[in-house]
Amino acid sequence: MQLTVEFGGGLELLCDSVKIHSVNVDVPNGEEKLTMGDFLMWVSKNLIKERPEMFIKGDTVRPGVLVLVNDCDWELTGQLETTLEEQDVVVFISTLHGG
Repeated sequence: MQLTVEFGGGLELLCDSVKIHSVNVDVPNGEEKLTMGDFLMWVSKNLIKERPEMFIKGDTVRPGVLVLVNDCDWELTGQLETTLEEQDVVVFISTLHGG
């Protein structure tokens, strides 16, 4: 499944400072669809190069990370159960900043 992943608000620093990634993700064996829960684990293993604790906490994103799927807040679409489709755009933005 071809997807676009974007990182902002400093999260791109965890991915070798690359903000936009065009990725091809396989649907897990035995599954008919790719959920955000599966995709988060894929992102953590394949795109995050350092300090994964700044991105993932348990099986979801850390508090303070805004997640958008096709410009819609994932809290409105089912969070970890949100189903991804071909050519979707997933954006992760950190809303936490030091002072």
